Amino acid sequence: MSGARIVAIMGKDLREFARNRFFVFITLLVLVAYVAIFWFLPDSVDETVHIGVSGTVLNTDVGGVTDGGTAGFALEVYPSEEELRAAVEEGRGDIVAGIAFPPDFLASVAAGEKPTVRLLIPAGLPAEVRLLLQGAVDEVAFSIAGSPPPVDPITEAIVLGTDRAGAQVSMQQQMRPLLLIMVLMVEVFALSSLVAIEVQERTAVAVLATPVRIVDFLAAKGIFGIILAFVEAALLGILIGAFAVNAPAVIVILLLGALIVTGFAMISGSYGKDFMGTLMISMLFMIPLMIPAFAALFPGSTPGWVKIIPTYGLVDAMIRITVDGAGWSDIAPALLMLAGWGLAAFGAGALVLRRRVATL
Repeated sequence: MSGARIVAIMGKDLREFARNRFFVFITLLVLVAYVAIFWFLPDSVDETVHIGVSGTVLNTDVGGVTDGGTAGFALEVYPSEEELRAAVEEGRGDIVAGIAFPPDFLASVAAGEKPTVRLLIPAGLPAEVRLLLQGAVDEVAFSIAGSPPPVDPITEAIVLGTDRAGAQVSMQQQMRPLLLIMVLMVEVFALSSLVAIEVQERTAVAVLATPVRIVDFLAAKGIFGIILAFVEAALLGILIGAFAVNAPAVIVILLLGALIVTGFAMISGSYGKDFMGTLMISMLFMIPLMIPAFAALFPGSTPGWVKIIPTYGLVDAMIRITVDGAGWSDIAPALLMLAGWGLAAFGAGALVLRRRVATL
């Protein structure tokens, strides 16, 4: 390979990209829009469930329940059921539901009676929160009566997946990998369009008619694509704080991500026959590659099939670095996966583009 010829081809590609006002406009628009979306998202998570209560139960400090609430709960006392009902209906103070104890609740329970406790539940409240409120009422009743529950089993909680109780991830942190992947996906379309134009207009043939060899041509396309994708992703990463923790690791992650999308861009550009055709082929790669980032927005264990998608390693490593403060050893498996997929995608892209150019 000749470094001078590679640099010359890359310079030509950069000029073509800069002259294309559509690509330049989309690139700037995406950066501005993604940065605005990120900083408008909440940067913290409130893990406290706000419950409204009316009645005299809380005045007795029963079962560890006080006006201040318990761990994970914030209890707000209302003087009457009517005021509590109005607060729940209007959503005052982030109250999700209410418990209305009757005035004679304490005396009734102590006498062995079964008083009626009203759960004021707004429409659409998840069923698990209803069960939680019912359990809270039962615990208060058992405590007042001085008797244990009918069944008191020993329970052991086993958390499947990452336990983030007390350390919830904010929307900003959840969206950061998604935004970085989405900006890489934009460059899939930009680079594939540049490749498609060269194929359609047979510019590649003219370039190869010079002393430039096919290996120089492919290397120039690959390096230019990696730089183009990495620079925009890195710029976005700087603007949304992705480099605040372990910047070298983030750089490596983005470089490997750029390697993956460059390979797919060369494949889609080789088969695209016009603007819409190139766009549709690019979308066939872009949509699956974004699935791991969308999966990270939802709690729970990640399905096995998502873990085999090339960009899963990028999402996993980025979350571990920026959210959990992980080190190099923690993200090593994800980086190896990214590198493997990157080399495979880039090799496949170079092979497909080489064969396509050979047919011109």
